[in-house]
Amino acid sequence: MLKEFRNFLFRGNLLDLAMAVIIGTAFGAVVTSLVGDVLTPLIAALGGEPDFSRLIVHVGEGEVAYGAFLNALFSFLVVALVMFVLLKAASRAQKLFATTDGGPTDAPPPSDEAVLLAEIRDLLRAERAR
Repeated sequence: MLKEFRNFLFRGNLLDLAMAVIIGTAFGAVVTSLVGDVLTPLIAALGGEPDFSRLIVHVGEGEVAYGAFLNALFSFLVVALVMFVLLKAASRAQKLFATTDGGPTDAPPPSDEAVLLAEIRDLLRAERAR
């Protein structure tokens, strides 16, 4: 059972998925920083509010922090835009490689059996022609 578990852990798909999660987490941190530290202040400078996370609306005794929602929305839009651009580039690259890989390739040399069968075929044709 331990051997099966070890084989499960080291399967290629599981390791690929783990790497994707780790890279995705790091990418999320970069995007969060981009939105919170660069884009939001630039957009806020146009509107006069230096930090969107401070935007709140008082409703009765409670507060609605719609600024935090705006930060999350900008972060989502940036991630979606980057993913769109990456997928579009990958699709173009796949099409490019598919058209360039279709050229002539060197065929492997025929096996000894194939050469022997071709000789037998030629001898049989020559005998029928007589």
